[in-house]
Amino acid sequence: MKNINAIILDVDGCIVGEKIGFNSPNPNVEVVDKMKMLNIPVILCTAKPHFSIRNIINNCKFNNYHITDGGSVLINPIDNKFIKQYIIDKGMAKKIIKEYLKYDIYVEIYTTDDYIIQKNMVSDITKQHTHILQRPPKIVDDLILECEKGGITKIMPIALNENDKEKLEHVFNKAETDLTLSWGIHPVALPLQFGIITAPGISKKQGAIDIIDKMKISFDNVLGIGDSKSDWQFIEMCKYGATLDNGNLQLKELIKSKGNNSYIADKNVDENGIIDILEHFLK
Repeated sequence: MKNINAIILDVDGCIVGEKIGFNSPNPNVEVVDKMKMLNIPVILCTAKPHFSIRNIINNCKFNNYHITDGGSVLINPIDNKFIKQYIIDKGMAKKIIKEYLKYDIYVEIYTTDDYIIQKNMVSDITKQHTHILQRPPKIVDDLILECEKGGITKIMPIALNENDKEKLEHVFNKAETDLTLSWGIHPVALPLQFGIITAPGISKKQGAIDIIDKMKISFDNVLGIGDSKSDWQFIEMCKYGATLDNGNLQLKELIKSKGNNSYIADKNVDENGIIDILEHFLK
């Protein structure tokens, strides 16, 4: 067994897949049973809000802090304790949302405990995201007015596919804010691409730094597991890294740079490949 004191684990594409009822919206029962047997903290690292991973946390008994909203909210949902919440400036939020609405781009805003869309944006995307987040959104007449209330932790524009993502990135750059934009996917919702807009400098990487510091452990004793290129943000800092067969090709190459401290499972998320990763590192 390697000297691993904690695991930072992406959710979608690692323990949640595309087989509804098998491993979506929650992990497969075999994965849950394996997770419950671990005697080290597992830090979930996701762009989802904390209320969308509460069932996973409860079922797997992950009674520790987690990285949610792409690094904006660091929380233990079991006892509702926060390390940090990074709030987007109201002016910046209104500026970027005005741009997206001007081009009829589907966009959601997030607070610590809710997510919100504009009434005229309700579509099939809303239905898909309701399944993924396990909660329907709050629907309002005017998203800009909603920004005035403040407390926004994340803004999520959703692209229809990879090509549409370029358009959304162009609109983001046109708004000229200091906000941070990254991207994620979900196996159930492909080819949709989920934009993750957070406060300046806030990302999964910063969330991992904050939590590992709070837990007073070293990244030399941490295993990072993800499936998308953006997960390298936190995996790079960990001594140990892993992905599944469905992992992004660029991520696989980056993980290989860790040499003997790397592992790429032969199985994908829908084959419970995470179990092989855990057995490799923790046997």
